Amino acid sequence: MATINSREEAGRRFFEVVGEFNIYSAAQLKDELVGLLADHQQLDIDLAAVEDFDSTGVQILLLLKREAQRQGKNLAFVQHSASVREVLDLLNLVAELGDPLVIPSNAGGGRA
Repeated sequence: MATINSREEAGRRFFEVVGEFNIYSAAQLKDELVGLLADHQQLDIDLAAVEDFDSTGVQILLLLKREAQRQGKNLAFVQHSASVREVLDLLNLVAELGDPLVIPSNAGGGRA
């Protein structure tokens, strides 16, 4: 089961997705994230605690990005976990999402 936690850092509010961001949690996460987008002009979604990520998660990120642009809101995906980075890289969607993807120097795995 996935959860979304809220925290504030340096005057910015972050919403952290924790657990699975896949087909099993898609309906719940989509509803929650679309609701958060409706309630905030700036939405920072922290993906560091995403343990399992699949193409359904990708579809939700793309939907959120498109909806934020349509509404003239700011949306950023930050702290991508290894599982999120791997899927975005595999599908060649890093540029499509338009967010800087910072890969720490100690990040293991992935393709060489």
